[in-house]
Amino acid sequence: MLIVILTGGVGKRLWPLGRKNNPKQFFPIITDQPLIKETYDRFAGHYPKNKIFFSTTPDLLKYLKRLFPRVPASQFIVEPARRDTGPAMGFAAVSLFLRQPDEPMVFVPADHNVLDIKKYLNCFKVGEDLIKKTGKLLDIGLAAGFPSTVLGYTRIGKKYGHFNGVEVYHFEGHTEKPELKVAEKYLASGDYLWHGNYYMWTPRAFLAAFAQYAPKLSGSLEKMKELLSKKRTAEIKKIYNQMEKISFDYAVTEKIKKSDVLIIKGDFGWGDVGAWDVLHQQLKHKADERGNVIQGEVISVDTKNCLLYSKKKKLMATLGVENLVVVDTDDALLICQRDRAQEVKKLIEEMERQGKDRYL
Repeated sequence: MLIVILTGGVGKRLWPLGRKNNPKQFFPIITDQPLIKETYDRFAGHYPKNKIFFSTTPDLLKYLKRLFPRVPASQFIVEPARRDTGPAMGFAAVSLFLRQPDEPMVFVPADHNVLDIKKYLNCFKVGEDLIKKTGKLLDIGLAAGFPSTVLGYTRIGKKYGHFNGVEVYHFEGHTEKPELKVAEKYLASGDYLWHGNYYMWTPRAFLAAFAQYAPKLSGSLEKMKELLSKKRTAEIKKIYNQMEKISFDYAVTEKIKKSDVLIIKGDFGWGDVGAWDVLHQQLKHKADERGNVIQGEVISVDTKNCLLYSKKKKLMATLGVENLVVVDTDDALLICQRDRAQEVKKLIEEMERQGKDRYL
């Protein structure tokens, strides 16, 4: 199986740590290793290194090369610009189509936390086998722990089978980032899993799906397929920059024929470290007796259920507060209610409106 690690995101909801020049996957946040290094290492011991690729953008390539100096240039798939996962995954599929068009491949987000690596890798082995056996798209869903409005939801139907300890279900539909009331309904029903964004298929099958469900994107991808084989970089960049900014979920998954998809139920201790409240939940096992997750120099009195991130050599002190996120960096300080941490993007939008780009 070909592993494609998606590294193009910025992680705006983890501002002020996550910035354009320092996306969340490039700095330590759960352990002492950057998230992307943890992701790569999960596969490096089990797959040939020439089958592990990075999908990235020109502005992030230098950070990747700094973290992975021994990875050859052939393993970096550099999309011309950042235009969301639809164009990014399509471009990667085109690139790998020219190498191994019918080899199973999987897109892997760079910023997920995984507790049970053995179970995690087993899901991809089952997915690879089922692609070869059925020709279907495989995806991984995770048990929803709370009504999230920033994740996609996969509705599952009857169980398809049980393979090497992994449950696989029929696919009954996908909804991307629902409103809170809808997310609460999904959680209560028990028929919905969080969408993990681990799409598995072959390059040829991915491009066929674009042709059927996103013909405009497909037209651009087909043009670039010809140009890539001739290494006509300038023309590729021009076409790519004109593609619609859209996620693969909206472009394909919400439209795809249900019978063409199978869902693996992942049970490997998963977390999408996409916002400060999620991080607090992920690190609860490290919390103090009052439920505070703390990093750096912090003194807290009568402080409960907070996430407190302080700069080294700078003391943070809190008194009589609860359910807050406080993140201090060299040039910016974030303070917000923990249950509103998903809304940090609103601050980003306001900074952009006010021309405060130096803080982004």
